[in-house]
Amino acid sequence: MEIDPMKSKLLALGIGGTVFAILCCFTPLLPVVLTALGLTGLLGVLYNDAVLLPVLAGFLILTGYALWRQKKQK
Repeated sequence: MEIDPMKSKLLALGIGGTVFAILCCFTPLLPVVLTALGLTGLLGVLYNDAVLLPVLAGFLILTGYALWRQKKQK
């Protein structure tokens, strides 16, 4: 049985995005990253629960979908 590389990329993107969103929600990682990139003007818009929590939910759904597809294929 072969594992489709696209499905593993989808899972990797979901897990990576989930971890990044969790770090941005619960630590001051996002202000540090935006400051390093010179984009501190975006802090008022992006460092907001109304933006970060839906992004986190989207990546969690993507991770669940990728896991469901892998389980369904087996």
